Amino acid sequence: MGAYGFLRFCLPMVPDATIMFAPMLIGLSLVAILYGSYMALAQTDMKKLIAYSSVGHMGFITLGIFVFNAHGIQGAILQMINHGITTGALFLCVGMIYDRTHSRLISVNSGVGQQMPIYVTLLAIFSFSSFGIPGTNGFIGEFLILVGAFEYNMAVAAIALPGVILAAAYMLWMLQRIVWGEHTRDNETPLEDLNLRELSTLIPLVVLVFWIGFYPKPFLGFMEVSVEHLLTQVHTTQPLTLSQVFGGS
Repeated sequence: MGAYGFLRFCLPMVPDATIMFAPMLIGLSLVAILYGSYMALAQTDMKKLIAYSSVGHMGFITLGIFVFNAHGIQGAILQMINHGITTGALFLCVGMIYDRTHSRLISVNSGVGQQMPIYVTLLAIFSFSSFGIPGTNGFIGEFLILVGAFEYNMAVAAIALPGVILAAAYMLWMLQRIVWGEHTRDNETPLEDLNLRELSTLIPLVVLVFWIGFYPKPFLGFMEVSVEHLLTQVHTTQPLTLSQVFGGS
């Protein structure tokens, strides 16, 4: 909602102030990308890991908004949709395993893939989407944002890029433990795989992951006119540097 507020209210109502503080907000976006990713690497709780990954994703979204070009803003809007799909699905997956093991710790849930093949397949799909593997919705959004950042400033794009690599690192680490980790529940009741009700909540999200990943044109076309209108407002104001914002020459 905050990212939507930037586009819906800040740019139309206070374009000069938005442009003036854009360099600062780009800097904060880069901090969010890297900080969220590094914090996610340190987590042992599945829910906390996904929550910190969400911080990194929001950093990419605000970065796309404040580079003020078509690729960046289109990528940011699409990534807002992707964030709702993918992060929401991952939290659902955490809730489903918690119902069975009564724990969100990766160490406790290690090796559950041996008993829940459908669950870990869907968890893998949403994890791949989260770090933007080609063919998923996350790839389209992050690619457009990085292209927009590159058009704005190569250094900004170079700083943001490790966020993608770190996202792959922590999501694959979690998957490796959940799917192929040492099974620690030998003396307990076998876990049941996903039931029909749970599948009915996740399958539509899987469809959206691959639909946007392979055919994003309808989504991008729908926002094209709005993006052009926003850029028209932006280009009437000259962007300032950080030194100018803080009173430098």
